[in-house]
Amino acid sequence: MKVKAIVLAGGRGTRLAPLTLKRAKPAVPFAGKYRIIDFTLSNCVNSNIFDILIITQYRPHSLNEHIRNGRPWDLDRGFTGGVHLLHPFQGLKEKDWYAGTADAVLQNLNFVRHGVPDLVLVVSGDHVYKMDYTKLIRFHQSHGADATVCTVHVPLDQANRFGILEVGEEQRIEAFIEKPEDPRSTLASMGVYLFNYKALERALIDDGDRRDSSHDFGRDLIPHMLRGGTDIRAFPFSGYWVDVGMVDTYWQAQMDLLRRPPAMDLNDRNWVIHTRSEERPPTRIARGAEVANSLIANGVVISKDAIVEDSIFSPGVFVGPGARIRQSVLLSDAHIGAESVVDRCIIDKIVATGERSTIGRIEEGDGLGITCIGKSTHLPQNLVVGRGARIGTDLTPEDFAVFESGTVPDHARVGFEPGRSKLY
Repeated sequence: MKVKAIVLAGGRGTRLAPLTLKRAKPAVPFAGKYRIIDFTLSNCVNSNIFDILIITQYRPHSLNEHIRNGRPWDLDRGFTGGVHLLHPFQGLKEKDWYAGTADAVLQNLNFVRHGVPDLVLVVSGDHVYKMDYTKLIRFHQSHGADATVCTVHVPLDQANRFGILEVGEEQRIEAFIEKPEDPRSTLASMGVYLFNYKALERALIDDGDRRDSSHDFGRDLIPHMLRGGTDIRAFPFSGYWVDVGMVDTYWQAQMDLLRRPPAMDLNDRNWVIHTRSEERPPTRIARGAEVANSLIANGVVISKDAIVEDSIFSPGVFVGPGARIRQSVLLSDAHIGAESVVDRCIIDKIVATGERSTIGRIEEGDGLGITCIGKSTHLPQNLVVGRGARIGTDLTPEDFAVFESGTVPDHARVGFEPGRSKLY
């Protein structure tokens, strides 16, 4: 039984901005050590799937650099599979950019067809979860399905963000509605699909010929297959799964790792999350500093009298003397100035805060309102950045001179247009 996996990694991830202004969403760092795509790739190799195509489009450079030849995932293979990154290209039909997820696979159908797979697993590269796909394959085969959709229950107030299913006897899907305004169910698609290859090929070619299609798996291809009588089943998944496509859910998923017990155990030696690690020196924690309930990567320096609580640090973070960090995620080489306060924030790579800055705010009983600072931005000293504010990339202290009070208001948007520090 030959199984080929297709990882969809080409979306812009606009809801995760500013973290996605300079990188693809699957390449966004996660949990101090990983990239988001590491979870999907590790699920594949831990399920003995070693033939993987990664379809990219938006800002693929960080993703290319991270994956390279796939060696950390044991994917540096030749004739037996391996990992291949597929970028948009212009072919005979004079098409280049992908119109949707289904169109992306259709344009790369020759690569999918290579090796004559029996089954094709289509997964998103921007979800965080641990899943043994062999259980999905057994379910699919035992039910004699043409296609299987993995499902999870979501809160009713969030159901309109997902594809919602209605399921009958023997897990047969009877209806599939993408992002309904008034959901009638909380059973949601995980964006994980398993197809018999022939069924997938027919569906993709048919969808490609339809002028009224947006060429998306959830919005078009799956519903159209159902209307045509294709046997599609729902595979129930009961483990931890989260779509980290928004700033608040990205932050919350990492706070879930700090729970006791954690929502997802990264120390499980039976299901290792593989990644390409950076070579950094050991972490240094100075005398008088306090660190509690946090994940701290290599190369971090925490200066004297600093306090770190319920936070996650990527490699190379520097925390100045007397600074306080709470319920925050700091990415590689972030520099927090002396006596600064960082509460409930996401600080991207190479961000530097001036001394005595106050960024974000904790309001008890409310896990939302996350403040986010974009990559390579430098903040002036004594600046106050409000709760839920979003700061763009590559800004300098001079860009914040427009805030004469020295305060960026709650939920403000700053610097999301190149070369401008305008408040949005």
